[in-house]
Amino acid sequence: MRYLKENLGDWLLEGQYDARFESVVEEFKQNFIRRHEMGASCVVMVEGEIVLDVWGGVCPGSKEPWLKDTVCTVFSSTKGATAICAHLLKDRNLLDFEAPVKKYWPEFAKNGKETALVKMALDHSIGVPHYREPVPKGGFYDYEYMVRRTEDEEAFWEPGTRNGYHAISMAWIVGEIVNRAGSKRLGKLFNEEVADFLEADFSIGDAERTTGRVSPVALADAEDAWLSSKFMKAAGKKDLSPTSLFMRDFGLLEVNKTICHQSEVGSANGLSNARGLATIYSPLANGGKHNGSQFISKSAVAEMSTLSTISAEDYTLLIPTRFGPGFMLSTDNRNLEKAPNSSAILGRRAFGHVGAGGSIGFADPDCRMSFGYVMNKMGVGLMLNQRGQSLVDATYQSLGLSTTDSGYWE
Repeated sequence: MRYLKENLGDWLLEGQYDARFESVVEEFKQNFIRRHEMGASCVVMVEGEIVLDVWGGVCPGSKEPWLKDTVCTVFSSTKGATAICAHLLKDRNLLDFEAPVKKYWPEFAKNGKETALVKMALDHSIGVPHYREPVPKGGFYDYEYMVRRTEDEEAFWEPGTRNGYHAISMAWIVGEIVNRAGSKRLGKLFNEEVADFLEADFSIGDAERTTGRVSPVALADAEDAWLSSKFMKAAGKKDLSPTSLFMRDFGLLEVNKTICHQSEVGSANGLSNARGLATIYSPLANGGKHNGSQFISKSAVAEMSTLSTISAEDYTLLIPTRFGPGFMLSTDNRNLEKAPNSSAILGRRAFGHVGAGGSIGFADPDCRMSFGYVMNKMGVGLMLNQRGQSLVDATYQSLGLSTTDSGYWE
C-alpha cells in the first residue's frame, strides 16, 4: 500500500491506497484544487478489502480538519441503509415485498392507498412522495407524528401507476413497514444488525455514536445552470406538486443540529463517512458474505440490482430515473437539457444511492467492489456532480473498465 500525506494549501490530505488506484487519488486531489471541495473522504473496497482510503480538508465554520473518523450527514445515501433493512427482513421471511402494505400496517390502507404493495414503498411508486399540508418545524423529528401524517395523506396517484421520488417521506413509509414486520424500529435495526455486525461507521438516529466527530454541512454555491434547470423552475412555483413540496420542506431537516442527528429519518439524516458507506455495501458486492459469514443471501443481493421502476420523467425529480427495490441504478442523463448533474454512471449491475449534494455509496457485484464518497460541501444537481463522478470514473478505470458509451461502465 502507498501512503498519502500531502498539504494542498489549506488542506491536508491523508490515507493509503493500492498503487492501481493512483488515478483515484489524483482526482481526489483535483476535487480540492479545482472543484471547490472542502472536506471529504473516499473509500474503495474490492473483495471485502480496503484498497483505497483517503480523507482530508476542513469542516465548515470551525475550519477544524476532516479526520479519518469524521462523519457528516449523507442525506439520501441513507436510503440505501434503509433498503438493506427491508431486504434483511425479506431474507428472514418476515417481510413479503409482494404483499399489501395493509398486511403489516392496516392504518396505511386508506385515502387511495388501499392497493399499495410493499415493493412500491421501495421503488418510489407507492404514491405518497410528500405531504400537502405544511409539516410544522420539528415535525420530521417526531417519528410517531410523521407516521400518522403518512397514514392520513391522500395518495397523489394510484399506487403502482407512476414513479415519483419519495425524497423525505420514504423515511416513514419504509421505516414503519420495517417496524411492523420486524418488531424493531428501523434506526435500531440498522444500527444493531447492520452497522454493528459489519463494523460500519454509520448510524441512523443515534447521536451518541458520533459525538464530537460530526462535520457541519455547507450549502452549495448558486450556479446559473442549476437555477435555470427544469427542476428548480418547477420548485419555485410553490404549488402542490411533489417537486415544489420537496423543496418547500427540505430545509426542515436541520442537519447541523444535534436534534436532527438524534432523530430517526431513514430517508435523509444518516451520519457516516466514505468508509461507512463502502462497508455496508461490501457484502452486497460479494455474494452477501462478510468475513466468511453469510450476512444476507445471494438471491437477496441479486434482487437488489434488478430494475423495478423506470421513468421517462420522474414525477418529483422531472428527469428519467431507474430504481431497483430501494436502490438507485446507473442513470445516464448526460444529454438531457436543463438538467445539470443529473446522472450517476455506474456498472451495469451496480446499485446504491446518491445523497443531496453529491455523496454516494454503492456495490458492484461484477467487480466485487464497493464504493463510498462523502463530503461536507454540497454541490448542485439531482445526482452526482463532477467531484463524485470523477472518483467513480477513476475507480472503474483502475479496475480495467474502459467506456460509458452505453450508459454504464463496461
